[in-house]
Amino acid sequence: MDKAEEHALVRRAKAGDEEAIAALIRAHQDGLYAFILKKSGRPEVAEDIVQEAFVRVLRNLRRFDSRFRFSTWLFTIAKRLYMNANQKLSPTFDTDAVDLNAAVEPGPDQSTVRRETMDNVRDLLDELLADLPSQQREIMHQFHRLNWSIAEIAAQLSMPPGTVKSHLHRGRARMKRMILADRTRQRHAEEVWS
Repeated sequence: MDKAEEHALVRRAKAGDEEAIAALIRAHQDGLYAFILKKSGRPEVAEDIVQEAFVRVLRNLRRFDSRFRFSTWLFTIAKRLYMNANQKLSPTFDTDAVDLNAAVEPGPDQSTVRRETMDNVRDLLDELLADLPSQQREIMHQFHRLNWSIAEIAAQLSMPPGTVKSHLHRGRARMKRMILADRTRQRHAEEVWS
């Protein structure tokens, strides 16, 4: 299913069309199950995560950002649900609490400056991503913001890993050229990376 077909189904599903909702589920259920099963190695966990992911997606369909593919949003929600389930089951040790208490908080001036700097960079990256072709933007988003592996992106987008790597390389090169072409963008980038 291509992006236009997905978006048409999402529009119909938002309007309450049950056939569109069923079509979205049918189109992505097997792939999502295989994705979570590969991560967990446990069929019962994969079934639970897939079911919960669809419930969350359908409950929050109005929040879907049409700049991205519906499948990317669905897989991201499922991956987060899986990660959250793993964290709940992971043991915690007393040394974790000691390490957290030992951390030194920056002073208010440092945190304010850091927050403003990071806001500037976040705005810059959002602006640069918006200027990328849609497929590059989606791959950059999945890799850098969602921390998906090359293999996960390739499987989700049904493309060879080498193609994903090429899109990442070209996307980064294009973003770098856009930064170097604008003094304000350079200044915001230098605040973090210099």
